[in-house]
Amino acid sequence: MGELEYKVLIGLEIHVQLCTKTKMFCGCALSFAEQANSRVCPVCLGMPGVLPVMNKQAVEYAVLAAMALNCRIAEFTKWDRKSYYYPDLPKNYQISQYDLPFSSNGFIEVPVEGGRSKKIRIIRVHLEEDAGKNLHAAGNFSQVDLNRAGTPLLEIVTEPDMNSAAEVRGLAAELQRMVRYLGVSEADMQKGHMRFEPNVNLVITKDGKEYKTPIVEVKNLNSFRALERSVDYEVQRQLDEFLETARVLEMGNKTTRGWDDVNEVTVLQREKEEAHDYRYFPEPDLVPVEFTPQWLEDIRSQLCEMPLERQTRYVSEYGLSDYDAGVLTAERATADKFEQIVAKGGDPKRACNLLTQDGLRLAKGKGCSISELGIDAGGVAELAKMVESGDVSASSSSAIFVDMMETGRDPRSSAEGLNLIQKSDAGELEAIVDEVLAENPKAVEDVKSGGKKNRKAMGFLLGQVMQKSKGRANPKVVSKILGRKLG
Repeated sequence: MGELEYKVLIGLEIHVQLCTKTKMFCGCALSFAEQANSRVCPVCLGMPGVLPVMNKQAVEYAVLAAMALNCRIAEFTKWDRKSYYYPDLPKNYQISQYDLPFSSNGFIEVPVEGGRSKKIRIIRVHLEEDAGKNLHAAGNFSQVDLNRAGTPLLEIVTEPDMNSAAEVRGLAAELQRMVRYLGVSEADMQKGHMRFEPNVNLVITKDGKEYKTPIVEVKNLNSFRALERSVDYEVQRQLDEFLETARVLEMGNKTTRGWDDVNEVTVLQREKEEAHDYRYFPEPDLVPVEFTPQWLEDIRSQLCEMPLERQTRYVSEYGLSDYDAGVLTAERATADKFEQIVAKGGDPKRACNLLTQDGLRLAKGKGCSISELGIDAGGVAELAKMVESGDVSASSSSAIFVDMMETGRDPRSSAEGLNLIQKSDAGELEAIVDEVLAENPKAVEDVKSGGKKNRKAMGFLLGQVMQKSKGRANPKVVSKILGRKLG
């Protein structure tokens, strides 16, 4: 066998459910886990003679997301019917966008290994309505729940610019963070708010010739884990298939495969339809959408600093690690709270530790987000100042922070109530130091000798003073007193 090299090409289609109160073309409420078929009306049931009415909020959310993805927004866009027969689509067509999507030619920066970022090009972002849901768990028959039919969906289509499963996961995670920052989607994958469809194929070089494997689209993945594992599996499967059959792109249509989460394999579903199979034609019941400069400006004014941009700024401006900055910027409300604490004079690193360690632990225990803990930015800033000034020790700050969250007390009241105010009274501490020096002549000798044991003995004496003061002595003041007494 000749020498073989290959490159992985992955594009991604992402469906994001927008968090509007009602559906895309009717007034039915959008809510999760309701009784089957209880959130439907003649429009989303596809009854004869009904007319759709556009949800303006969904259009504005979609444009806002496209702007954040650096897309060009079209002045004129229309709706199309995408025809296909399936039980979860009662009217036998989906209202979508075909040749004139409202946005195109964008990009997103995605973090990759080594603290770098990679630009992934976006082909288009368009709006469409979701179908219902087929249920197969009731017995030897299927049921359909149409509560989801008509939900506004944002479809984002990327160029095949990703070359590994890790990059695909990175893009998916960054998109989730982005749409949550913008407030256009809850992006809760357990509720089906985000679904991913990677398109995978390989460019194989063998004996100086280049071959492309047929493109495979893996359908409806709703977790980062499934996304990453299905791509890894598909890369290996396509490589094995090429070596066995020499099958290449020119030999057949694109195929779709499903992901078997139990066995961790992709399973063939069908050959992929081409655009003409869907018989697209302009939706006659909806007027085209024309964006005026003023309308677009109003939408653009709702843009905020994007999460990756904010994360990078926290590293350069506040000296935080990339990991800590990532935890802080995972949720917009947490990052906002952090900046409020810093604005009120809290040390950035101290504030970061309190939020990312103690705040995260508390939030996990309560089953909520950090922002829902009811953190008072002024109180946390004050606690950070108390640590800096030596009023309380860094190790005590965690207990004080937790007490503040549990009781609503201010940091000083918490510290006093927990008996954690540090002793800085030189006279009081000097008496304790004298006692410790008298009780430990060997350590005193080791310090004064200035040899190898000097530092260890000094640490021992400091520890003894802390122990005698029940941890309440200010270590800085104790070190000064010890230094003075021991020369």
